[in-house]
Amino acid sequence: MVRVTSPGAARTGGERSDADLRTRTRVHAAVAELGPVPATRIAALLGLSGPAVRRHLDAMVAEGVLEAREPRAAQRRGRGRPAREFVVSSAGHDSLAAGYDDLALAALTYLAQVQGPQAVAAFAEQRFAALEARLSDAVPAGASTAERVEALAAALAAQGFSASARPVGSGTGAEGTQLCQGHCPVRRVAEAFPELCEAERRAFERVLGTRVQRLATLAHGDHVCTTHVPHGPPQRAPQDQAPQRGPHQTPLAVTTAGNQTPTEGRRL
Repeated sequence: MVRVTSPGAARTGGERSDADLRTRTRVHAAVAELGPVPATRIAALLGLSGPAVRRHLDAMVAEGVLEAREPRAAQRRGRGRPAREFVVSSAGHDSLAAGYDDLALAALTYLAQVQGPQAVAAFAEQRFAALEARLSDAVPAGASTAERVEALAAALAAQGFSASARPVGSGTGAEGTQLCQGHCPVRRVAEAFPELCEAERRAFERVLGTRVQRLATLAHGDHVCTTHVPHGPPQRAPQDQAPQRGPHQTPLAVTTAGNQTPTEGRRL
């Protein structure tokens, strides 16, 4: 179970009992692990009553910690309004314990120092292999590029990511679809190790069967990760190209506390 420090708990700790705060933390953690997930499943897994779970869910949605979504069409059954599913919002992800980021930064820094940058790149590729397999199953092989990007965005959203797709460039000669991701669970680590962003981009290329271009990333300080997918015949990208590095990026080193200082060995 993920350990969670809820921002709402810090603001209203004096108004809630310790038991109430522990329950809220458990509900938040369950959504972080299982989202999108309905309230009934959380209640069953945690051994809580439905009203108690919904009270915490509604409170966290109101505070922006969670987001409530309608279930996918394929999951709607029976009569009546379908049960909402809950995912952790970007603000909610930021409230998750940061110790994992510090540990990941320290581990990857050590790996780069001992084995070299190629070991970090290999780790990044392996990390996205499992996600790539799940995404590939959700993207139809015979569909158009635009339909495939829409399916990829839906699959990412189903995994708990904030993802959407939108058409761009209609009538300008640069038609395509942009895949937008409003949250990155490894943003702090990716700031120091762009191999993670590059591995994700390459996974998207393999899932979509065409070349894609990263226009912006949260790790670079942008408000959203934006990936442009051009329409037209598939364009395969070379599989051995190095991570794309922006002109504004400077060499960095990462300490075990997550602080960054100039050095020659680590590049963004």
